[in-house]
Amino acid sequence: MENRVKNPALIKILVVDDQALIVEELCEFLESSGYRCVPCESSRAAIEAFEADTDIALVLCDLHMPEMNGIELTQHLQALAGKQRIFESILLTGRADKQDVIKALRVGIADYYQKPVDLNELLEGIQRQITVLQERQKTERLGHLNQKLQYLAESIDDLYQDMESVRRPPHYAHAAQGMEQDASPTGQIPTIFKQLSPRQLDVAKLVSKGQTNYQIACDLGITENTVKLYVSQVLRLTHMNNRTQLALALSPNASDQQRRQTAH
Repeated sequence: MENRVKNPALIKILVVDDQALIVEELCEFLESSGYRCVPCESSRAAIEAFEADTDIALVLCDLHMPEMNGIELTQHLQALAGKQRIFESILLTGRADKQDVIKALRVGIADYYQKPVDLNELLEGIQRQITVLQERQKTERLGHLNQKLQYLAESIDDLYQDMESVRRPPHYAHAAQGMEQDASPTGQIPTIFKQLSPRQLDVAKLVSKGQTNYQIACDLGITENTVKLYVSQVLRLTHMNNRTQLALALSPNASDQQRRQTAH
């Protein structure tokens, strides 16, 4: 499910502090500024609220709390969120210990404020984090879009391959059979290449013959960009670093030991 950050005015802020008066004051101020707040007076309550309400995108929590401090709470929420949910954390602390601050920043807490908090300064900080959330949303959505485009390109090329197999002249089938026989002295494809799709294997074999992307594109009737995509997939799936390793692994003169070493 695609993660969406709501309109800034509709973002919910999880406010966590073991002192009820502080929670009340912060929520009242933030709600008067147009935000919705979820008040919690313990880490346990905060975890339950975070799990139950996916509109929570910003966590404002005290550092020193019983049971679980603000850093531990943030780490727990990060584990719950995983890669499927975007949120940012701001830490409040009455005792600004340098080591605590360094640890907080290392675990991914975005900012911290010393108590007693300057509310206007805090509001500016919250607005900055909302901008960060929006940018992270855009990046994630672009990532999803690029992934969909890649899947689409692969699907179109597979369809094109099926169409070409119907129209392909007989001599091409003989050439393909020859490629199979050239794979190794025994005509067997190395085990690591058996996980590849037929088109990925075709590209790998042509790479092993020293052909350029342009030549491969001409031979297979696909675009150079599609060839680049296939080469990248083959290298990733076979755990190889470059085309030279790929060529050595498929070389007819390579021993089984050499192929194993090349694959690693």
